[in-house]
Amino acid sequence: MLRGLFRVSGRGAAFRARPSSAKLHLAVGAVCQESAFKYPPTSVPAMPSCNFTPEEYMGMSKERMMEIRRQNCNPMTMKITYYKKPLFIHQGYMQWLWDVDGRRYLDLFAGVATVSVGHCHPKVTAAIEQQLKRLWHTTNIYVYPPLHEYCEKLASYLPDPLKVIYLTNSGSEANDLAMLMARLHTGNYDILTLRGSYHGGSPQTMGLASNAAYKYPIANGLGCTNTMCPDVFRGPWGGRHCRDSPVQTIRECSCSQGHCMANEKYIGQLKETFATSVPNRIAAFFGEPIQGVGGAVQYPKNYLKEAYKLVRERGGLCIADEVQTGFGRTGSHFWGFQGHGVIPDIITMAKGIGNGFPLGAIVTTQEIAASFGKGVHFNTFGGNPVACAVASSVLDAIQEDGTQKNSLDVGTYLLTELAKLRDKYEIIGDVRGKGLQIGVEMVKDKVSREPLSQDAVNGIFEDIKDMGVLIGKGGICGQIFRIQPPMCITKEDADFFLAIFNKSLYNYMERR
Repeated sequence: MLRGLFRVSGRGAAFRARPSSAKLHLAVGAVCQESAFKYPPTSVPAMPSCNFTPEEYMGMSKERMMEIRRQNCNPMTMKITYYKKPLFIHQGYMQWLWDVDGRRYLDLFAGVATVSVGHCHPKVTAAIEQQLKRLWHTTNIYVYPPLHEYCEKLASYLPDPLKVIYLTNSGSEANDLAMLMARLHTGNYDILTLRGSYHGGSPQTMGLASNAAYKYPIANGLGCTNTMCPDVFRGPWGGRHCRDSPVQTIRECSCSQGHCMANEKYIGQLKETFATSVPNRIAAFFGEPIQGVGGAVQYPKNYLKEAYKLVRERGGLCIADEVQTGFGRTGSHFWGFQGHGVIPDIITMAKGIGNGFPLGAIVTTQEIAASFGKGVHFNTFGGNPVACAVASSVLDAIQEDGTQKNSLDVGTYLLTELAKLRDKYEIIGDVRGKGLQIGVEMVKDKVSREPLSQDAVNGIFEDIKDMGVLIGKGGICGQIFRIQPPMCITKEDADFFLAIFNKSLYNYMERR
């Protein structure tokens, strides 16, 4: 007998209830049902076809690369190498990656949610080549067309009064700059973030991060305070109607439609933080519309709207970190904050803005920009001609390829099908997200909601890779699988992943 709550076979799963006073909600008929998938969990379908042929790899050996990695590369690269059997990537095209042995992988993590329109997208590649032939670099002490063409284009995607753009080289740099802007504009110092958040790896932004794995044992985060993350699955309060997602939690609640007790409780906790942990006047509140590194954590529907009001009453600016949620990834909107019905004072962005090219940005108001003019701000590489040409072509590709609509359609399909797997396997506690920003939280069981062990998560993770699919991990305990692919993936790709994921879960249940 398997030690979990389910015995899994190729035909479905049998459920053995465990007594508990906790209230859980499972879809009717979800357990003991026939597999909802085209392929039984004992089989692996053929990988979807691809009309691209990679170049044959002729470079250095894998052994030599690992030797250099150990001896000459930043030592952290060894610590964060993702798999027991490392992946040696050679080439990419759209949603596909090839290793040095010529094996193809479906990339559902996009270089940490960074490749937005596809690896080596033909339009973006052509824009780079064209600009490289014309001008590699000059700085914005001169007036050159790509900078101004791009700033005007990006501004057209943003609501008034968010029209002033600062270009940087990364999301960390953008968030670092946003902290300085907020403090200068408000005259206040303290900044509030949510637990589980990640806003960058610079010494300044390290203070915003609320995850011990990203902190060093030195003084950091002066003036940065975190407050409880309104996580309606793992937090103390949650229910069936809380999130703006096609999939809700398994937690029962007595809330009527349109009313959310969990939101009231989390806003009450935020008020307590204001009353006890920060001065009466603050500089800013940083919030990701959906947490990225935190594991696609979503808040109750009105949480950010009410939080923004409380922050502004205390003189603070509201900063939306769109590094992972921007550029159509959530499907329903171009920007994640739009799904919350709010308009921030500052928006920071990176990753998908350049489809993998190093680029970031801050967008703010004329008033805040004027406050920032008290000193000279200069960035040698921010707004580099090649970066601007790339970013401009990314916006064009999003429009021409229907990328945002594809995120909505394929993402909603994936979420709905993953929810069926959640109902089938006791070790999947939660499925959440919007568009192609998806999290799957792994648990020991649905009653306790305790995180599944790292060994177990890593075993499933490795198995998925060995069968040809790359996904990510996140969460405070590393227990959440992150699915944030290039936004060009198809429904056929989604079906392939679902079959692989189903098989990997089946394999784990058989092993334990």
